[in-house]
Amino acid sequence: MKRTTLILASMLISGTAWADTAYEAVAFVDGAVAESLTGTPGDAAEGRKVMESKALGNCVTCHQVTAMADVPFHGEIGPSLDGAADRWDEAQLRGIIANAKMTFEGSMMPSFYKTTGFIRPGDAFTGKAATEPLAPLLTGQQIEDVVAYLLTLKE
Repeated sequence: MKRTTLILASMLISGTAWADTAYEAVAFVDGAVAESLTGTPGDAAEGRKVMESKALGNCVTCHQVTAMADVPFHGEIGPSLDGAADRWDEAQLRGIIANAKMTFEGSMMPSFYKTTGFIRPGDAFTGKAATEPLAPLLTGQQIEDVVAYLLTLKE
């Protein structure tokens, strides 16, 4: 079993505190994350909002989701998410959203809950480590919400 732990640090974002616990460890086992990131169940309606929002997950940019036909411009880079709940269980979905590269090594999908280990391109950053951890793209609760929505997508 492959086990990797990411350490996530809290930081301030635009004057508001990052909602997740400071230095929370996320355990990936074979790409899955069994434990909830927040201890609070996800809200499928909120998860749908995250998936369709360009400012948040923007999942439909890369994925087709028939249940979200009212959202324009679905992409075809990633697999269709129709039937996602039939293909992956809750822990697998949480792991894929948190850091898809733990399951699909060559994935182009962003790591939505990763804060360290980035390659920073450009002359201004080459060879320099970030002095502070970055905020994740999504909070733990937003990931739980997206997982809850994906679990509604059955064929």
